[in-house]
Amino acid sequence: MARDITISARELNPFEHLVMGLLCEGKTNSAIARETSHTDKVIENTISRSAKAFNLKSDPDTNIRVLLALAYRANYGDAAFDRLKVNCSHLEIGADGQSLCNREIH
Repeated sequence: MARDITISARELNPFEHLVMGLLCEGKTNSAIARETSHTDKVIENTISRSAKAFNLKSDPDTNIRVLLALAYRANYGDAAFDRLKVNCSHLEIGADGQSLCNREIH
């Protein structure tokens, strides 16, 4: 089943952005909880709220964390890749010689 993961139903709050960035780095709920000094339950609830912001629903055939990471990256860019030092597949060299992601060009 194709899913539209490109539009969020609402803006994420700063804590949701933080948690989604860490999720995009592949961190577990427990690792995110430790890094943010919150409980696993708080992180679980934050991820659930974030999934709802993208209208994502869990089902037996889908990994909601993967879809959520894709939705987050589609809407908010590739910052997780920058932190992991993974080159963006949209990378171009600008006129000034600087690297830039052509997804960010408006």
